[in-house]
Amino acid sequence: MTTATIRPVFPINGDVLHVLDGMLTGEGLACMAKVSAPSGSSITINNIPAKEIEAGIFSAPVVLGQYQNTVEIQNQSSGESTTITVYFAKQFAKKYRLSIDDNIRFLQDIAENTHAYTSVLDNPFLKGLKKLHDQYQTKVHINLFYQSVGEDFTISDFPDSFKKEWQENADWLRLSFHAYKEFPDAPYKNASFDTVKKDCDLIIGEIKRFAGDALLGPVTTVHWGEVTVEGSRAMRAAGYKGQLGYFNVDDDQPTVSYYLDVEQRRHIKKRFIWKDEAEDIIFIRSSMVLDRTKKENIVSTMNAYASAPSGLPPYVDYLIHEQYFYPDYAAYQPDYFEKIATAVQWAKEHGYEPAFLDECIFE
Repeated sequence: MTTATIRPVFPINGDVLHVLDGMLTGEGLACMAKVSAPSGSSITINNIPAKEIEAGIFSAPVVLGQYQNTVEIQNQSSGESTTITVYFAKQFAKKYRLSIDDNIRFLQDIAENTHAYTSVLDNPFLKGLKKLHDQYQTKVHINLFYQSVGEDFTISDFPDSFKKEWQENADWLRLSFHAYKEFPDAPYKNASFDTVKKDCDLIIGEIKRFAGDALLGPVTTVHWGEVTVEGSRAMRAAGYKGQLGYFNVDDDQPTVSYYLDVEQRRHIKKRFIWKDEAEDIIFIRSSMVLDRTKKENIVSTMNAYASAPSGLPPYVDYLIHEQYFYPDYAAYQPDYFEKIATAVQWAKEHGYEPAFLDECIFE
């Protein structure tokens, strides 16, 4: 077997580029591609001669004129060549959303108070989110459990009498699969394709029943962010071609990185987004877990990105978990909505606009 001597450095296969990666021209995104090859090689990138900018690193300009683009790298000295597929997501940079995991309690409250509530927004949790949207136009993505912790409620028990109202709020709300229930932890870490697909289909079916198709989308976060490749394939088969996690690596934090290996996690940690071409899945990194961050540290933590090698996130995903909103929860956070507002205010002040991920990463 011949050992490859040319290796893409930037972009690599599956990279999703955005306007912060280069300069927007009439032809598309112009940026500088980099390739590793033996020093002194004659390298071309999309037929443009590359300059050896340092020992063994070659660079040439490329223009990405479509959503999906092919970059061909050739070593004219050896005859070796390789081709990669990369993407240009025009709307990805300088956008943000709020995503909320572990949701079911607000649905149970509405279901138990149908005699008193004339609107789903009578529920205090949703009312707080609507107030946030009214003030900042924030778009909110809610990932659902099927069954409550006490196993006394499932979303099959949720009435469809508010369906019209859900649809009226589809411009700022998304609902998606998260897991069958909260416990045990990491329920899909070793689960089969069929198990994950069954739970996906169950929850998607219930969302369609009580809220309609308008609140569905092709992005979700699986509970604990841990599945085998078969589990991610199941979510992809259910329609979730965008899957969000933390992609922690080289630290002692939970990985929350699906089936990806160390090098892939390192790459997403730096880039915030990458597509596994083999599986046709785009992975997106969350920027901050708000319930793990003190309110007084939110601004400084976000500002710290600017001095990190990756820089400020191109797309800011703020993640929080529903249960911290409730006074009877052991880890109740009374400043729950204050934390969200602080984070959203930072995004606004730094030029980020509200947008769902599916509005930004797919053609």
